[in-house]
Amino acid sequence: MCDPARADPRRTLPGGGRTVARVTAVRLEGVRFVRAGREILHGIDLTVERGEQWALLGPNGAGKSTLLSICSATTFPSRGTARILDAQMGRVDLRELRRSIAVVDARHPLGSNLSVRDIVLTGATSTIERIPRWEPSQAEVERAEDLMKQLAVGDDPTQRWLTMSQGERGRTLIARALMTEPDLMILDEPSTGLDLAARERMIATIDRLPDTGVTTIMVTHHFEELPARVSHAALMSAGRLIAAGPVDEVLTDALVSEAYEHPITVERVGGRWTARARLP
Repeated sequence: MCDPARADPRRTLPGGGRTVARVTAVRLEGVRFVRAGREILHGIDLTVERGEQWALLGPNGAGKSTLLSICSATTFPSRGTARILDAQMGRVDLRELRRSIAVVDARHPLGSNLSVRDIVLTGATSTIERIPRWEPSQAEVERAEDLMKQLAVGDDPTQRWLTMSQGERGRTLIARALMTEPDLMILDEPSTGLDLAARERMIATIDRLPDTGVTTIMVTHHFEELPARVSHAALMSAGRLIAAGPVDEVLTDALVSEAYEHPITVERVGGRWTARARLP
């Protein structure tokens, strides 16, 4: 989808020839988060290396959304240390850091009825709406059009946000996220609201993201939505990590049953996952 050379973790910094090695995408140490006097996250330790593809799973209320918000450098932990792309939160310009992080959220709060092209171009400015009087460079236009072609969106020039299917919106938002060639991509329930065929197209799209060199962290409620190339998984329950590591070691009957507090059978067939509750 993009230049495979980006898979090399050495990146050239803007404005100079100096390169730095970025190995760790996310490192959380003793992270706690308190809201309105209630502790939502309890001492989270998590390391995500560059190039890994993570799934974050757990029941409702487990703290997944809060953890995702910290990983995207949107929310500060109440205690502990959060390093995102080797930058410690609280000691770095977050605006600059966030240019290296892309968030794909099925609940994207776009209010205007923008075209596919304009939506993708908002990725260049890291805004929800098109900035008044801002005009993209020729390189930005060409990149947007290339991403639209690769993700099979925008063929119809009359297509607008309010008339897109949920699947078209999802692929458009992934194209938007890729505009800045991010190091880290956060996918928050990207298959929400999709029918079976659209869900499978979305999963296939996400399964191609490792080819860009981007590290991904995806939250989903359904094991069936996990792409075959997910390499690691983290299981959460009641604000704590039950397990985190290589996907085959984490998504076991015992650990998943512990996280969901219910006996569950997990299977992997042809690279794809399923999970079903065991009846008494």
